[in-house]
Amino acid sequence: MSRAAQPGGAAGEEFQLKPAAFAYAKARSIDHAIELLSEREGARLLAGGQSLIATLNMRLDAPSLLVDINGISALAGLSRKDGYVEIGALTRHAAAERSDVIREQVPLIAHAMPHIGHPAIRNRGTIGGSIAFADPAAELPACLVALDGEVDITGPQGRRTVKADDFFKDLFETALGPADVLTAIRVPAATAATRTGFAEFCCRHGDYAMAGLAASAKGKGLEDVRLAFFGVGSTPVRARKAEAALANGTVDDAVTALAGDLAPQDDVQATGAVKKHLAGVLLKRVAAQLMEQ
Repeated sequence: MSRAAQPGGAAGEEFQLKPAAFAYAKARSIDHAIELLSEREGARLLAGGQSLIATLNMRLDAPSLLVDINGISALAGLSRKDGYVEIGALTRHAAAERSDVIREQVPLIAHAMPHIGHPAIRNRGTIGGSIAFADPAAELPACLVALDGEVDITGPQGRRTVKADDFFKDLFETALGPADVLTAIRVPAATAATRTGFAEFCCRHGDYAMAGLAASAKGKGLEDVRLAFFGVGSTPVRARKAEAALANGTVDDAVTALAGDLAPQDDVQATGAVKKHLAGVLLKRVAAQLMEQ
């Protein structure tokens, strides 16, 4: 609960912590987590907690129950299967950052990892938590879209897989239902033809990006490229018009085409006009990265 005995205080004395009151339960398995989520309206999962705890402390969220899934070993780990790399939802950012599998088979995520928060955050934050929270300025959701990845979900109706393009619905809204558990993400393993690019603008290293771009391409040139911008919309944004312009024209044509892909709104970090300009600069930089490879 969010009320507790004050250390050193009189017996029974209580003080109010930052979050609103909530109950707590530790899930023993994925099925147990789903059961707990189903039993109480307004329940939330607790994994790394690097985003959730902040929203609780600011009272932007007030769940009735926190279901702690950190003890479910089946949700952690990395493996390569059938041409894909599968990353368990409880895999910590730091573990992915140090992983030879990620560095060799998913270079885009390897490039993005050092930009995610700071070491203390990466030590606790989880891959699945970042995808499920779906902050539009976060790096990993855009990487998942750029890689044409997919998300494994287990819920009361069983298991299902959702493509990244269909997973992110709106601001902090995904394909996850209230009693669903994101169990893993899956992305194609890199081949000799795979090329990736990543860049972002932020006020300070580790801050959320004012604008960022994750990209992947196959084969020669820029004929088969996926561009996923972050920080410029309510979800990661596929720049499909710019992708077509890269395939059929020049980088300058693609920058011009961004006007039809992006409509960023003003926020506390930058105006929409500034974000759109930054997106064009990022596209030139990332296109150069792809061509260099």
